[in-house]
Formats: sequence, structure tokens, C-alpha cells
Amino acid sequence: MDWIQAVNEAVVKGGKKEIRQLTIEALNNGVEAQNLVNKAILPAMNIVSKLWRREEYYIPEVMRAAATMQEAMYALRPLLVGDVTGKGVKVAIGTVKGDRHYIGKNLVGMMLEGVGYEIEDLGADSPAEKFLEAARNGARVIGMSSLLTTTMPEMINVITLIKKNGLRERVTIIIGGAPVTAAYAESIGADYYAADAAEVVDILNSRFD
Repeated sequence: MDWIQAVNEAVVKGGKKEIRQLTIEALNNGVEAQNLVNKAILPAMNIVSKLWRREEYYIPEVMRAAATMQEAMYALRPLLVGDVTGKGVKVAIGTVKGDRHYIGKNLVGMMLEGVGYEIEDLGADSPAEKFLEAARNGARVIGMSSLLTTTMPEMINVITLIKKNGLRERVTIIIGGAPVTAAYAESIGADYYAADAAEVVDILNSRFD
């Protein structure tokens, strides 16, 4: 059996029930843990991202794939040396103050984690100070979400606070959410706007490759 392909396909298809046993069997048959991560699991989440972009996958399928990826990583984590994230880039994501929506943010976090980023989830209704603290603690990317037009100005507050503390040049800022646009991102000084989770993955992969 091609264990790399089997694990890859299981993640893409969201086979959460069988992925742990499949991963263990792959290890027992001589496949190295790091190879399973780099050649099977991370490429699988890239495939999921592409399927999402082509509207062949929707939120339920992406969520199942992400959950499957996490199960595989739980099995592999004790065997991996050092940081299990492939890129070594820390991304802090949160929904801005006053906005309690979180599904889109969570999806972004799972997909980024799946392709190798270290995620710090700041949660929903996050004040600007939380984003600042994340930047101080090594986050190289700040991701902000807003699903309400009334909370979009909070994104400006976050960027302003980061600038005042001399950290703007150290972080990449990406924003998104239903009412957010590319024009708005440019007007407030964000580096990128992303329309969906798949676009976040594409942007950061191109930024940090």
C-alpha cells in the first residue's frame, strides 16, 4: 500500500474515524512521521483549499478535513522533533471587539494550521490590546475578522495601536469578513484583504514561501 497516498486521501475526504489507525499503520510500515506531515497531511490541506476555491467543497467538507488533519497530528506529535508546523510562522487571528462571530475565523485557523502555520486564536470580541500583545509575543501575521459594519472601525484601532508601539513593520496584517472589501483594507493600511479562508492560505503561502 502507498501509505503516503492513503493518508493524504483520508484527510482530503475527511475520514476522521480511520485516520488515526491509518497513521499508526503507516508508521508501523516504516513511513517516517515527518514524511507523513510534509508529503501527505500538509499537501492534503492544500488540496482542500483548492477544492474550496473551486466551490467543490463547502464549510462542512472543509471542517471535516481539518478535523481529520488534527487527528493525524495528534497521533504524530510525540514522534515529531521540535516545532510540528511546517513554516514556523505564527499567525494570530481574532474577531474584532464588539463582534462575536467566530465560524469564519475558526475555519481560517484550521486551514492555516493544516498547511503548516502556528495559530494563536485570540477569540471573538477581541480588543485591540489582544492583537498588540500577540504582535509583541512573536506573531508575524495579524488576521482580523469583522462581520458587522459597525465593528469594522475596530480594525483601524488595532492597526493604529500596533503602529504607536513601533511594531507595524514586523507584522503582516490581513483582514476579512462579509462587509469588508479590498478597498477598505487599502484605506486603513492593512497589507491584504481575503474574501475567504482559501484566499488567506494562498496569500500567506505566497508571502512566506
